[in-house]
Amino acid sequence: MWGDIAIAFLLAFITAFVITPYSIRLAKKVGAVDYPNDRRVNKKPMPRLGGIAVIAGFLVSAIYLIITMRIENNIDFITDGLGKKLLGFLFGAMVLGITCYIDDVKGISPLVKLAGQLIAAIIVVSCGVRIDNFTIPFKENSIMINEVISYILTIGWIVGITNAINLIDRLDGLSGITLIACISMLIIFSLNESPLIAIILITALAGAIVGFLPYNFNPAKTFIGDVGSNFMGYAISIISILGVAKTYTAIV
Repeated sequence: MWGDIAIAFLLAFITAFVITPYSIRLAKKVGAVDYPNDRRVNKKPMPRLGGIAVIAGFLVSAIYLIITMRIENNIDFITDGLGKKLLGFLFGAMVLGITCYIDDVKGISPLVKLAGQLIAAIIVVSCGVRIDNFTIPFKENSIMINEVISYILTIGWIVGITNAINLIDRLDGLSGITLIACISMLIIFSLNESPLIAIILITALAGAIVGFLPYNFNPAKTFIGDVGSNFMGYAISIISILGVAKTYTAIV
């Protein structure tokens, strides 16, 4: 398992680190730039498409590991509908990524962006990713949730965590804050015997963030943008469900 974790981290790190300079060039070319004003911490125009590099690092790492584990029969797509859940994750990320890319380049209203987040969450939930029970600390039994409430709660969870990360966008070190969350979740997943897929995905996300961080440390060369901040929150919210760590994620 630890070998897979190391590979997931390194692949994501290398990919994000290599692609970030290209994301900076793309941001300048398409006009995805933050200009200084009273609401910004940057003192000069700042490219804001770094999230593309983070997403690329995450996807390269996750897809490679998933294919490898499937070939080695270390992962079963049939059990618990995992294959369908991962496809829902991917399609939801595409909807969210397109929405936020437009926001970074041209700007859209908060309601339109919220609509994109809701559509992404609905796609994921319709593919089987749901919060269907609560585990009470220090008790073995869990409380099952009504199906309708489960759908509503899961959509609210995904949109809520996505916006929790998105609200601190355009600050130097946002990626560092998210990295701390990823490391905390990785430790929790390892201790509570979460499914291997959750451990791989959170490691891939952490590796992609570390690859981007050298360009984001103060003084930053680029911001991660809405594309990145929304994706990180979106990914964390779903991985926490797959890894059975909702309470810990909320605290983190």
